[in-house]
Amino acid sequence: MNECLNIKYNGEPCYNIHFKSNFDDLAKVFKQDLDKDYDKICIVSDSNVAGIYLAEVISVFKNVCDNVCSFSFEAGEASKNLTTVSMLYEHLIHKKFTRDSLLVALGGGVVGDLTGFAASTFLRGIDFIQVPTTLLSQVDSSVGGKTGVDFNSYKNMVGAFYMPRMVYMNLSTLTTLDENNFACGMGEVIKSALIADKDFYYWLKENSSKLLSKDFKALEYAVYKCCQIKGHVVELDPKEKGIRAYLNFGHTLGHAIEKLCNFNLGHGQCVGLGMVCAAHLSLKLGYLTTQEVEDIVSTLEVYSLPISVEGLSKEAVLEASKSDKKMTGSKIKFTILKAIGEAASYLDFTDEDLLEAIEKVLK
Repeated sequence: MNECLNIKYNGEPCYNIHFKSNFDDLAKVFKQDLDKDYDKICIVSDSNVAGIYLAEVISVFKNVCDNVCSFSFEAGEASKNLTTVSMLYEHLIHKKFTRDSLLVALGGGVVGDLTGFAASTFLRGIDFIQVPTTLLSQVDSSVGGKTGVDFNSYKNMVGAFYMPRMVYMNLSTLTTLDENNFACGMGEVIKSALIADKDFYYWLKENSSKLLSKDFKALEYAVYKCCQIKGHVVELDPKEKGIRAYLNFGHTLGHAIEKLCNFNLGHGQCVGLGMVCAAHLSLKLGYLTTQEVEDIVSTLEVYSLPISVEGLSKEAVLEASKSDKKMTGSKIKFTILKAIGEAASYLDFTDEDLLEAIEKVLK
Protein backbone atom coordinates (compact mmCIF):
# COMPACT_ATOMS: atom_id res chain seq x y z
CA MET A 1 0.00 0.00 0.00
CA ASN A 2 1.25 3.48 -0.86
CA GLU A 3 1.70 6.05 1.90
CA CYS A 4 0.28 8.73 -0.38
CA LEU A 5 -2.80 8.96 -2.60
CA ASN A 6 -3.21 11.83 -5.05
CA ILE A 7 -6.69 13.24 -5.61
CA LYS A 8 -7.45 14.93 -8.92
CA TYR A 9 -9.87 17.78 -9.62
CA ASN A 10 -11.03 18.54 -13.18
CA GLY A 11 -8.46 16.06 -14.43
CA GLU A 12 -5.51 17.75 -12.72
CA PRO A 13 -3.63 16.68 -9.55
CA CYS A 14 -5.20 18.63 -6.68
CA TYR A 15 -3.91 17.39 -3.31
CA ASN A 16 -2.32 14.42 -1.60
CA ILE A 17 -3.67 12.23 1.17
CA HIS A 18 -0.86 10.98 3.41
CA PHE A 19 -1.28 7.82 5.50
CA LYS A 20 1.00 7.81 8.55
CA SER A 21 1.33 6.19 11.97
CA ASN A 22 2.20 9.41 13.87
CA PHE A 23 2.70 13.15 13.40
CA ASP A 24 6.48 12.87 12.85
CA ASP A 25 6.31 13.56 9.10
CA LEU A 26 3.67 16.29 9.22
CA ALA A 27 6.09 19.22 8.91
CA LYS A 28 8.09 17.51 6.15
CA VAL A 29 5.14 16.61 3.90
CA PHE A 30 3.55 19.99 4.60
CA LYS A 31 6.61 21.76 3.18
CA GLN A 32 6.75 19.35 0.22
CA ASP A 33 3.08 19.58 -0.71
CA LEU A 34 2.30 23.24 -0.12
CA ASP A 35 5.64 24.87 -0.97
CA LYS A 36 4.40 28.20 0.37
CA ASP A 37 5.33 30.42 3.29
CA TYR A 38 2.26 31.26 5.36
CA ASP A 39 2.31 34.37 7.55
CA LYS A 40 -0.04 32.81 10.14
CA ILE A 41 -1.52 29.39 10.90
CA CYS A 42 -4.60 28.69 13.01
CA ILE A 43 -5.25 25.13 14.16
CA VAL A 44 -8.99 24.59 14.61
CA SER A 45 -10.06 21.80 16.92
CA ASP A 46 -12.77 20.79 19.39
CA SER A 47 -12.84 20.25 23.14
CA ASN A 48 -12.30 16.49 22.83
CA VAL A 49 -9.40 16.48 20.39
CA ALA A 50 -7.65 19.59 21.72
CA GLY A 51 -6.79 17.93 25.01
CA ILE A 52 -5.16 14.96 23.25
CA TYR A 53 -3.40 16.23 20.12
CA LEU A 54 -3.44 20.05 19.96
CA ALA A 55 -0.19 20.73 21.83
CA GLU A 56 1.74 18.24 19.69
CA VAL A 57 0.35 19.63 16.42
CA ILE A 58 1.05 23.23 17.48
CA SER A 59 4.68 22.28 18.14
CA VAL A 60 4.90 20.70 14.66
CA PHE A 61 3.62 23.81 12.91
CA LYS A 62 5.93 26.08 14.88
CA ASN A 63 8.67 24.44 12.81
CA VAL A 64 7.15 25.83 9.62
CA CYS A 65 5.64 29.15 10.73
CA ASP A 66 6.53 31.68 13.43
CA ASN A 67 2.93 32.72 14.07
CA VAL A 68 0.77 29.76 15.14
CA CYS A 69 -2.46 30.04 17.13
CA SER A 70 -5.42 27.79 17.86
CA PHE A 71 -9.21 27.95 18.10
CA SER A 72 -11.30 25.31 19.85
CA PHE A 73 -15.05 24.90 20.25
CA GLU A 74 -17.32 22.55 22.17
CA ALA A 75 -17.26 19.08 20.63
CA GLY A 76 -20.40 17.75 18.97
CA GLU A 77 -22.83 18.30 16.13
CA ALA A 78 -24.59 21.05 18.14
CA SER A 79 -21.57 23.30 17.46
CA LYS A 80 -21.65 22.79 13.70
CA ASN A 81 -23.42 26.04 12.89
CA LEU A 82 -22.94 29.61 11.73
CA THR A 83 -22.55 30.86 15.31
CA THR A 84 -19.35 28.84 15.72
CA VAL A 85 -18.16 29.96 12.28
CA SER A 86 -18.76 33.59 13.32
CA MET A 87 -16.68 33.04 16.46
CA LEU A 88 -13.88 31.62 14.31
CA TYR A 89 -14.09 34.62 11.93
CA GLU A 90 -13.84 36.93 14.95
CA HIS A 91 -10.75 35.07 16.17
CA LEU A 92 -9.06 35.28 12.75
CA ILE A 93 -9.84 38.99 12.41
CA HIS A 94 -8.46 39.64 15.91
CA LYS A 95 -5.29 37.73 14.99
CA LYS A 96 -5.02 39.73 11.73
CA PHE A 97 -5.22 36.77 9.39
CA THR A 98 -4.68 37.51 5.69
CA ARG A 99 -5.06 35.70 2.38
CA ASP A 100 -1.55 34.35 2.99
CA SER A 101 -2.70 32.59 6.17
CA LEU A 102 -3.74 28.97 6.67
CA LEU A 103 -6.33 27.02 8.63
CA VAL A 104 -5.65 23.48 9.90
CA ALA A 105 -8.67 21.26 10.69
CA LEU A 106 -7.57 18.96 13.52
CA GLY A 107 -10.40 16.63 14.54
CA GLY A 108 -13.40 14.74 13.27
CA GLY A 109 -16.02 15.48 10.65
CA VAL A 110 -17.57 18.45 12.44
CA VAL A 111 -14.18 20.16 12.77
CA GLY A 112 -13.24 19.41 9.15
CA ASP A 113 -16.55 20.53 7.64
CA LEU A 114 -16.71 23.71 9.70
CA THR A 115 -13.06 24.68 9.18
CA GLY A 116 -13.28 24.06 5.45
CA PHE A 117 -16.39 26.22 5.20
CA ALA A 118 -14.74 29.02 7.18
CA ALA A 119 -11.67 28.80 4.93
CA SER A 120 -13.82 28.95 1.80
CA THR A 121 -15.53 32.14 2.91
CA PHE A 122 -13.01 34.09 5.03
CA LEU A 123 -11.53 36.86 2.86
CA ARG A 124 -13.26 35.10 -0.06
CA GLY A 125 -11.12 32.03 0.47
CA ILE A 126 -7.88 31.07 2.21
CA ASP A 127 -5.97 27.80 2.21
CA PHE A 128 -6.72 24.97 4.62
CA ILE A 129 -5.54 21.44 5.25
CA GLN A 130 -7.25 18.47 6.88
CA VAL A 131 -5.72 16.50 9.77
CA PRO A 132 -8.60 14.10 10.53
CA THR A 133 -8.48 12.16 13.80
CA THR A 134 -11.62 9.97 13.66
CA LEU A 135 -12.42 6.99 11.47
CA LEU A 136 -15.45 8.73 9.99
CA SER A 137 -13.45 11.82 9.02
CA GLN A 138 -10.55 9.79 7.64
CA VAL A 139 -12.69 7.59 5.40
CA ASP A 140 -15.25 10.17 4.34
CA SER A 141 -15.57 13.81 5.33
CA SER A 142 -11.93 14.88 4.92
CA VAL A 143 -11.87 13.67 1.29
CA GLY A 144 -13.63 15.36 -1.60
CA GLY A 145 -13.90 19.03 -0.70
CA LYS A 146 -17.42 19.15 0.71
CA THR A 147 -17.56 21.72 3.50
CA GLY A 148 -20.49 23.11 5.45
CA VAL A 149 -22.52 23.57 8.59
CA ASP A 150 -26.01 22.72 9.78
CA PHE A 151 -28.71 25.38 9.71
CA ASN A 152 -31.67 25.21 12.13
CA SER A 153 -31.08 21.43 12.46
CA TYR A 154 -31.03 20.93 8.70
CA LYS A 155 -27.92 18.85 8.09
CA ASN A 156 -25.14 20.50 6.01
CA MET A 157 -27.62 22.94 4.53
CA VAL A 158 -25.05 25.76 4.18
CA GLY A 159 -21.73 24.95 2.56
CA ALA A 160 -19.34 25.04 -0.36
CA PHE A 161 -17.22 22.77 -2.50
CA TYR A 162 -13.70 23.78 -1.46
CA MET A 163 -10.67 21.54 -1.74
CA PRO A 164 -8.05 21.25 0.99
CA ARG A 165 -4.40 21.72 0.06
CA MET A 166 -3.43 18.48 1.80
CA VAL A 167 -4.85 15.70 4.00
CA TYR A 168 -2.63 14.12 6.65
CA MET A 169 -3.97 11.02 8.39
CA ASN A 170 -2.25 9.84 11.55
CA LEU A 171 -3.92 6.45 11.78
CA SER A 172 -2.76 5.90 15.35
CA THR A 173 -5.38 8.45 16.44
CA LEU A 174 -7.97 5.74 15.79
CA THR A 175 -6.72 3.84 18.87
CA THR A 176 -8.12 6.60 21.11
CA LEU A 177 -11.65 6.37 19.69
CA ASP A 178 -14.43 5.03 21.89
CA GLU A 179 -16.66 2.23 20.62
CA ASN A 180 -19.41 4.63 19.58
CA ASN A 181 -17.19 6.81 17.39
CA PHE A 182 -15.46 3.79 15.90
CA ALA A 183 -18.84 2.28 14.96
CA CYS A 184 -19.87 5.59 13.33
CA GLY A 185 -16.79 5.42 11.15
CA MET A 186 -17.49 1.82 10.21
CA GLY A 187 -20.92 2.90 8.95
CA GLU A 188 -19.18 4.95 6.25
CA VAL A 189 -16.62 2.20 5.60
CA ILE A 190 -19.38 -0.34 4.94
CA LYS A 191 -21.19 2.19 2.75
CA SER A 192 -18.09 2.69 0.59
CA ALA A 193 -17.76 -1.04 0.05
CA LEU A 194 -21.45 -1.57 -0.72
CA ILE A 195 -21.58 1.10 -3.41
CA ALA A 196 -18.31 0.37 -5.18
CA ASP A 197 -16.33 -2.74 -4.22
CA LYS A 198 -17.86 -6.14 -3.59
CA ASP A 199 -14.49 -7.72 -2.73
CA PHE A 200 -13.83 -5.02 -0.14
CA TYR A 201 -17.27 -5.67 1.40
CA TYR A 202 -16.48 -9.36 1.85
CA TRP A 203 -13.03 -8.44 3.19
CA LEU A 204 -14.78 -6.33 5.86
CA LYS A 205 -16.89 -9.33 6.82
CA GLU A 206 -13.90 -11.66 6.99
CA ASN A 207 -11.64 -9.25 8.90
CA SER A 208 -14.11 -7.89 11.43
CA SER A 209 -12.16 -9.23 14.44
CA LYS A 210 -8.98 -7.47 13.26
CA LEU A 211 -10.77 -4.18 12.65
CA LEU A 212 -12.67 -4.31 15.93
CA SER A 213 -9.42 -4.94 17.79
CA LYS A 214 -7.97 -1.94 15.89
CA ASP A 215 -5.23 -3.90 14.19
CA PHE A 216 -3.11 -1.20 12.53
CA LYS A 217 -2.57 -2.95 9.19
CA ALA A 218 -6.27 -3.76 8.85
CA LEU A 219 -7.27 -0.19 9.68
CA GLU A 220 -4.68 1.16 7.26
CA TYR A 221 -6.05 -1.00 4.45
CA ALA A 222 -9.68 -0.09 5.18
CA VAL A 223 -8.99 3.65 5.35
CA TYR A 224 -6.89 3.56 2.16
CA LYS A 225 -9.58 1.62 0.26
CA CYS A 226 -12.29 4.09 1.30
CA CYS A 227 -10.17 7.09 0.27
CA GLN A 228 -9.41 5.37 -3.03
CA ILE A 229 -13.12 4.78 -3.67
CA LYS A 230 -14.21 8.27 -2.70
CA GLY A 231 -11.27 9.91 -4.45
CA HIS A 232 -12.13 8.14 -7.72
CA VAL A 233 -15.80 9.15 -7.52
CA VAL A 234 -14.91 12.77 -6.72
CA GLU A 235 -12.45 12.91 -9.63
CA LEU A 236 -15.23 11.85 -12.00
CA ASP A 237 -17.93 14.07 -10.47
CA PRO A 238 -16.49 16.78 -8.18
CA LYS A 239 -19.72 18.76 -7.71
CA GLU A 240 -22.26 15.94 -7.44
CA LYS A 241 -23.90 16.27 -10.85
CA GLY A 242 -24.04 12.50 -11.30
CA ILE A 243 -22.32 9.52 -9.70
CA ARG A 244 -21.06 11.39 -6.64
CA ALA A 245 -24.63 11.04 -5.41
CA TYR A 246 -23.87 7.33 -4.94
CA LEU A 247 -21.80 8.34 -1.90
CA ASN A 248 -25.13 9.35 -0.34
CA PHE A 249 -26.22 5.73 -0.01
CA GLY A 250 -28.07 5.54 3.32
CA HIS A 251 -27.81 9.30 3.86
CA THR A 252 -31.20 10.66 2.81
CA LEU A 253 -33.26 8.76 5.39
CA GLY A 254 -30.20 8.64 7.68
CA HIS A 255 -30.03 12.44 7.83
CA ALA A 256 -33.77 12.58 8.53
CA ILE A 257 -33.38 10.14 11.45
CA GLU A 258 -30.34 12.06 12.68
CA LYS A 259 -32.32 15.31 12.76
CA LEU A 260 -35.37 13.77 14.46
CA CYS A 261 -33.12 12.20 17.11
CA ASN A 262 -31.69 15.67 17.81
CA PHE A 263 -28.26 14.28 16.83
CA ASN A 264 -28.25 11.95 19.84
CA LEU A 265 -27.34 9.17 17.43
CA GLY A 266 -24.05 9.55 15.56
CA HIS A 267 -23.90 10.27 11.84
CA GLY A 268 -22.52 6.85 10.94
CA GLN A 269 -25.14 5.12 13.07
CA CYS A 270 -27.91 6.98 11.26
CA VAL A 271 -26.33 6.20 7.89
CA GLY A 272 -26.42 2.53 8.92
CA LEU A 273 -30.15 2.80 9.57
CA GLY A 274 -30.57 4.56 6.23
CA MET A 275 -28.67 1.74 4.53
CA VAL A 276 -31.07 -0.82 5.98
CA CYS A 277 -33.96 1.14 4.45
CA ALA A 278 -32.14 1.53 1.13
CA ALA A 279 -31.31 -2.19 1.05
CA HIS A 280 -35.01 -3.03 1.44
CA LEU A 281 -35.86 -0.60 -1.37
CA SER A 282 -33.22 -2.30 -3.53
CA LEU A 283 -34.89 -5.62 -2.71
CA LYS A 284 -38.26 -4.18 -3.71
CA LEU A 285 -36.82 -3.23 -7.11
CA GLY A 286 -35.55 -6.79 -7.56
CA TYR A 287 -31.85 -5.95 -7.41
CA LEU A 288 -30.96 -7.55 -4.07
CA THR A 289 -32.09 -10.88 -2.67
CA THR A 290 -33.61 -11.31 0.79
CA GLN A 291 -30.43 -13.12 1.81
CA GLU A 292 -28.24 -10.19 0.67
CA VAL A 293 -30.37 -7.72 2.66
CA GLU A 294 -30.10 -9.92 5.75
CA ASP A 295 -26.35 -10.16 5.17
CA ILE A 296 -26.01 -6.35 5.08
CA VAL A 297 -28.02 -6.05 8.29
CA SER A 298 -25.89 -8.68 10.05
CA THR A 299 -22.67 -6.94 8.92
CA LEU A 300 -23.90 -3.68 10.45
CA GLU A 301 -24.64 -5.54 13.68
CA VAL A 302 -21.14 -7.07 13.77
CA TYR A 303 -19.72 -3.55 13.83
CA SER A 304 -22.10 -2.45 16.63
CA LEU A 305 -24.27 -0.30 14.38
CA PRO A 306 -27.97 -0.04 15.28
CA ILE A 307 -30.47 -1.64 12.91
CA SER A 308 -33.54 -0.08 14.51
CA VAL A 309 -34.49 3.06 16.41
CA GLU A 310 -37.22 3.87 18.94
CA GLY A 311 -39.55 6.80 19.36
CA LEU A 312 -39.97 7.98 15.77
CA SER A 313 -42.91 7.82 13.40
CA LYS A 314 -42.42 6.76 9.80
CA GLU A 315 -44.42 9.78 8.63
CA ALA A 316 -42.08 12.17 10.49
CA VAL A 317 -39.00 10.51 8.99
CA LEU A 318 -40.46 10.76 5.49
CA GLU A 319 -41.37 14.42 5.98
CA ALA A 320 -37.89 15.25 7.31
CA SER A 321 -36.29 13.47 4.34
CA LYS A 322 -38.15 15.82 1.98
CA SER A 323 -36.23 18.76 3.46
CA ASP A 324 -33.00 17.12 2.31
CA LYS A 325 -30.84 19.11 -0.12
CA LYS A 326 -30.72 16.08 -2.42
CA MET A 327 -34.30 16.59 -3.59
CA THR A 328 -34.80 16.77 -7.37
CA GLY A 329 -37.93 18.84 -7.87
CA SER A 330 -40.57 17.23 -5.68
CA LYS A 331 -38.83 13.83 -5.71
CA ILE A 332 -36.15 12.37 -3.47
CA LYS A 333 -33.01 11.41 -5.38
CA PHE A 334 -32.44 8.06 -3.78
CA THR A 335 -29.31 5.90 -4.01
CA ILE A 336 -29.97 2.17 -4.22
CA LEU A 337 -27.86 -0.93 -4.88
CA LYS A 338 -28.13 -2.76 -8.20
CA ALA A 339 -25.87 -5.37 -6.61
CA ILE A 340 -23.40 -5.61 -3.73
CA GLY A 341 -20.66 -3.22 -4.86
CA GLU A 342 -22.76 -1.40 -7.48
CA ALA A 343 -24.89 1.68 -6.81
CA ALA A 344 -27.41 3.63 -8.87
CA SER A 345 -29.78 6.57 -8.45
CA TYR A 346 -33.57 6.16 -8.43
CA LEU A 347 -36.21 8.89 -8.48
CA ASP A 348 -39.51 7.07 -8.68
CA PHE A 349 -40.22 5.74 -5.21
CA THR A 350 -43.70 6.57 -3.97
CA ASP A 351 -44.35 7.77 -0.45
CA GLU A 352 -45.81 4.34 0.23
CA ASP A 353 -42.56 2.67 -0.90
CA LEU A 354 -40.52 4.89 1.39
CA LEU A 355 -42.85 4.48 4.38
CA GLU A 356 -42.64 0.72 3.98
CA ALA A 357 -38.83 0.89 3.99
CA ILE A 358 -38.68 3.26 6.96
CA GLU A 359 -40.90 0.89 8.93
CA LYS A 360 -38.10 -1.73 8.72
CA VAL A 361 -35.93 0.28 11.16
CA LEU A 362 -38.60 1.52 13.59
CA LYS A 363 -39.33 -0.28 16.83
